[in-house]
Amino acid sequence: MSQSTLPSEWLANFSDPYAVLGVSLAADDRRVLKRYRTVAKLLHPDHYTPEDDTAKDMASQLFARLVNPAYQKLKQEKGRKENVSLLRLQVRRLYRITPLTPQSDLACQLTQQPINGVDIFYEQAIAQLAEAQYQPLDQFEPLTQQLIELNLVYLQLKMGDVLMREKPTGLVSAAEAKPIQFTPADTETSSESYAQRHYRRAQEYMKKSNWKEAEQELRDAIKIEAGKSEYHALLGVAYLQQNLQSMAKVYLRQALKLNPQDPLARRFAPKLGLEIAAPIDGQQNGNTQKAQPGNQAAKNGGLFGLFRSKK
Repeated sequence: MSQSTLPSEWLANFSDPYAVLGVSLAADDRRVLKRYRTVAKLLHPDHYTPEDDTAKDMASQLFARLVNPAYQKLKQEKGRKENVSLLRLQVRRLYRITPLTPQSDLACQLTQQPINGVDIFYEQAIAQLAEAQYQPLDQFEPLTQQLIELNLVYLQLKMGDVLMREKPTGLVSAAEAKPIQFTPADTETSSESYAQRHYRRAQEYMKKSNWKEAEQELRDAIKIEAGKSEYHALLGVAYLQQNLQSMAKVYLRQALKLNPQDPLARRFAPKLGLEIAAPIDGQQNGNTQKAQPGNQAAKNGGLFGLFRSKK
C-alpha cells in the first residue's frame, strides 16, 4: 500500500490523539504507554497472515501516520495538557454555533448520567470502545469517531457553566441562562432512523458524483449503526470511485462479512478481486469463488441501478 492510500484529508478526521490511542482524557503516563504498547502489538505485521497484505499494509500506515504521532503528543504531561486545551477550544467554537447533539448510543447515554456518574460512565465507555477499536481494522474508523464524539461531549458536560457564561446571546444575562440541554439521537421524529437518513443522503450525493460528501454521510451512518452491510458496501464504492482501493476493500469486505449476499458489495467486489460466497441457490458446502477483475457485470452494470430497489 502506498502512502497515498490514506490521503491527508482522511487522516485529518482523526486529529484527536486521545481518540486515536483509545485512552480517556484523564490518562496518565503509565496508561498512555500501556495502551500504546497494546495497539502496537495489534498493528504489528506479525499479527497478520502473509495472505492478508491489504490489512497488513493498512495496519502499518495507521501505526506510522496516526498511532505513533498520537503517542508522541501524549507521552508527556505537557503534551497531554496542550491537547486537552485544544479540545476545549474546539468545544467552545462548536458551542458558539450550537451545543453538541450526540449521535452514538454511548455519547447519548453519557448526557443522561447524573453529575456524580459522568466520569465513571465516560471511563467505562472509552474502555469498551477501545477494546474493539483495532480488531478488526474495519472497526477503526467508526469506533474512533465515536471516541472523538465521547471526548467532546464529556468536555462539554464538564465545561457547562463556563460555556454558558461565555456564550453571548444578546438577550439574557449569563445568570439567567438555562443549563445545557441535549437532544438524544434516538428521539424519534419520524419512522426513519438517523442512520437511515445519513444513508439516504449519501445515495443522493453519489448520484451526483459527490463522493466526499457521500463518504462523510456514510461514516456517520456506520458510527450510529455499524451492523448494516449496505452502509459498508456503499462506503466501499465511494472510496473506489475516489481510487482509494485499499479503503474500498476494507468496507466491501466488511459488507460481505455482514451479508455475503449484499448486492452492491457483490457487484463491486470483482473490481478488487475479493472472494465472494456463491449465490444461495448454487452454494455448496460453503465454497467461495474468487471474483475476477474482468467481470463484465461490474464493468457495465452501472453504479445506481441497485438503488431502485433500496429506496
